[in-house]
Amino acid sequence: MGGFHADVLFELAGAKQALAIAGAVKGHSNVRETMTGFIASFEFIKRDIISMIVDGDRAAVRCRLTVRFVPNDKTFTTELVDLFKIQDGKIIELVEFADTALIKEITAT
Repeated sequence: MGGFHADVLFELAGAKQALAIAGAVKGHSNVRETMTGFIASFEFIKRDIISMIVDGDRAAVRCRLTVRFVPNDKTFTTELVDLFKIQDGKIIELVEFADTALIKEITAT
């Protein structure tokens, strides 16, 4: 969490009615709580950066991930894009675009 600005905004892009974990949270403590939940539920086995673009205080990173959803022990590979905005040397905004349909399918019990 040391890399995040106190006023950080984290968003998993997508419709909340389609995927409950989609949406935005703001502030260090709320982002910490959200990340703690993700870490408890998802084991990130492998992450490969496919491409990255940096322009001033913004960056876009495309990754391929292999992830295990811990509650049902399902492992899957997917791609995502993270959009970062930096302020005062820390991440002030992180918007993540993931395959929410796949996440919904994998997390269904």
